[in-house]
Amino acid sequence: MDIKIDRSIVIHNPKTKDFLADAYYPETSEKFPLVLFIHGYKGYKDWGAWDLMAKKFALNGYFFVKFNFSHNGTTLEDSLNFDDLESFGHNNFSKEMLDYEAVLNHFYENPEIDKDKIAIIGHSRGGGISVIEAFEEERVKLLIALAGVSHFGYRFPSGERLETWEKEGVMFSENARTHQQMPHYFQFYQDYKANEERFNIQYAAQHLQKPFLIIQGTNDDAVKDKEATLLHEWCKTSELEMIDGANHTFGAKEPWTEETLPPDLEKATDFALSFLLKHFEKDADVNEN
Repeated sequence: MDIKIDRSIVIHNPKTKDFLADAYYPETSEKFPLVLFIHGYKGYKDWGAWDLMAKKFALNGYFFVKFNFSHNGTTLEDSLNFDDLESFGHNNFSKEMLDYEAVLNHFYENPEIDKDKIAIIGHSRGGGISVIEAFEEERVKLLIALAGVSHFGYRFPSGERLETWEKEGVMFSENARTHQQMPHYFQFYQDYKANEERFNIQYAAQHLQKPFLIIQGTNDDAVKDKEATLLHEWCKTSELEMIDGANHTFGAKEPWTEETLPPDLEKATDFALSFLLKHFEKDADVNEN
């Protein structure tokens, strides 16, 4: 099967700012299920092996979209580097939710997608945001989390560090790969506290009535497997797949120069594809009857 790739599609979002998306889909006249992929903290759509993963979804009959959050630090001119640290510093969960809606609205009107079959996949922090989006957005039918977080609040500083952040207005986090000092303005915490009820991943998972696949590595230093277990316990419609020995990025790294997926990310992708096929075929059977 041949696939088409549309890169650097500009998604307009007047509530945040414009950002980029890539679409991968089979080169036929059929309608395909839409799958949106969301990167995590200090992530971006072109990181590591996400491109190879996107191609595999397209080869299996999906209209797969990966995109940059508007304030993830990349720009319309350069999607590979953090050239806009000021925007990164002004990111927050509310803006990410607005971007989620903007990209969904954009591709929802594409004549090549099946509007009744929409799934979202989130990695790491993007997994947490995806739980909220799946709970709030009725157009989303299936949810997948790759090493998804179970709680946003635990990741903010507390005590004296929180007081210092508030007093100075900014704190910095070093990017281990680029060694950039990446800012977080205090508004990030303020936005979370002002919307703490909305951004309660536990509440969203407990009230989620859609199929939810949780994929987690047992050797993840960033998101411990206990978080996957909690998500699974909270959500009555969830399935849990643990990948023994897999790390936070399922073996991928930046840059990824191999022509094939790392074995653990291949496993994760296969789990995701099986999950999508099972549930979307089930929906098709119901509609036919």
